Amino acid sequence: MSPVQVLYLGGKVMRIALIALHMIVAVALIVIVLLQSGKQAGLSGSIAGGAETFFGKNKGRTIDAILSKLTSVAAVIFLITSLALAFTK
Repeated sequence: MSPVQVLYLGGKVMRIALIALHMIVAVALIVIVLLQSGKQAGLSGSIAGGAETFFGKNKGRTIDAILSKLTSVAAVIFLITSLALAFTK
């Protein structure tokens, strides 16, 4: 095999790995968004939920906060893999 063929084969493997990572991140992003609770839980839910997170000790440790951070991370990875796929042949 010539060096050109090896580079082409390496690029092909890299693109396949990028597509696989992109698919995994896309599914993870969908699941994370679906796991988040709705913001309109009614008047009692908004008052109790707001008071709980305002007066609670673990403001950043609630499941909604963790899911929100995971959504941001997954969205950034999704964006990076999308750009990488767009610029590869």
